Amino acid sequence: MDFRRVWLADAISQLGTRMTFLAAPLVAVLALHASAFEVSLVSASESLGALLFGLVAGAWIDRLRCRPVLLVTDFGRFAVLSTIPLATLLGSLTLGHLYLVMFVLGTLSIWFTVAHQSYLPRLLPPEELMSANAKLSANTSVAALAGASAGGFLVQLLTAPLVFAIDALSYLWSGLWIRSVRHREPPVERRPDRHLRREIADGVRFVAHQPVLRAIAGHTGTFVLWQSANGAVTIVFLARTLGLSAWAIGVLSTIGLIGALLAATTAGRLTARFGQARVMLAAVLWLGPAYVIQGFTTTGWGLAWFVVSTFLASLGIVLVGVTEMTCRQLVCPPELLGRVNATMEFMIWATAPVGAVLGGGLATWIGVRETLFVAGVGGCLAAAWVVFSPLRHIRDFADSVGSPRQGLEHGT
Repeated sequence: MDFRRVWLADAISQLGTRMTFLAAPLVAVLALHASAFEVSLVSASESLGALLFGLVAGAWIDRLRCRPVLLVTDFGRFAVLSTIPLATLLGSLTLGHLYLVMFVLGTLSIWFTVAHQSYLPRLLPPEELMSANAKLSANTSVAALAGASAGGFLVQLLTAPLVFAIDALSYLWSGLWIRSVRHREPPVERRPDRHLRREIADGVRFVAHQPVLRAIAGHTGTFVLWQSANGAVTIVFLARTLGLSAWAIGVLSTIGLIGALLAATTAGRLTARFGQARVMLAAVLWLGPAYVIQGFTTTGWGLAWFVVSTFLASLGIVLVGVTEMTCRQLVCPPELLGRVNATMEFMIWATAPVGAVLGGGLATWIGVRETLFVAGVGGCLAAAWVVFSPLRHIRDFADSVGSPRQGLEHGT
């Protein structure tokens, strides 16, 4: 029953987040007439908050109960996003305001993300984690499907800034459902020798010494760098190069993201039949090529390239995400999970803003379409981290060290 409440909270907030994912760059493009580089700074601003405060969040969440953190960050995101439609109604919305909102949103979201990832093992037994992670990934997939098309439609109906009001309400909804969870975590033991910097270092050291997590972290950082470069210019490519409307962009993204929903609903069966490591390896191998073919997209029937690209990319991203999250929760000691989650997510936060700015810079220098091709090739190279790691020799994550936690005990 409590997991159902967490699942419901996640479902609606994910939908609102997907709308903002589409609406934020459209606000910059359509309402504020931003350049390609200025649009890339929208994504970079959100990632910067997570980059600056993510590792600190991981250390503190290992000291705290997760549920209060989830409540504060949900209600905080409701408040900060509400300022966008308010500023629009007052005629005072600027790029600086949008950047600031995305920065604060990113800061709050990273505290929420690390707490959310650490909360699940406190709520459920280990044997239920794979299924629960798949269900939460299904939320993300359904939100991507519904949010992209609904977001595009609502942008045209309400204008992009007012879509932020819907996202704000989604976080209010999420907070109210989290508040209804009856399970209460026991107080975290207070250690007299706590030291923030040393605690952060413990999480980083665990990831660096655990060979499977190290390979996954390396792939994540490299892939997200180039994925962010792609994402920073995709809306510009579709809206300006191809001349598509906001509604058409939403529908096009929805069709391709069916792959994410398929992955979320089949991840459990695939890993049971082929093994967690093998499913992850297959997924990372097709992610790069999936982004390469996006660069061939043209108008008319040429839009099929974009559909195939997003289908394959979404399928791979969800399979990697579900298996990676389960790996973290099973491999890591409970008292380190917040810091390990933060360290793994840091590979995203550290590279996403760099990738977003890189994408904007490349688009200005060599062109938008050419940037899509370069980013796709970079995504292909990211697979080397996993291909040349213990993952290619094993079936499941525990096989890499005999016992999942031996990586910490032996420093391998």
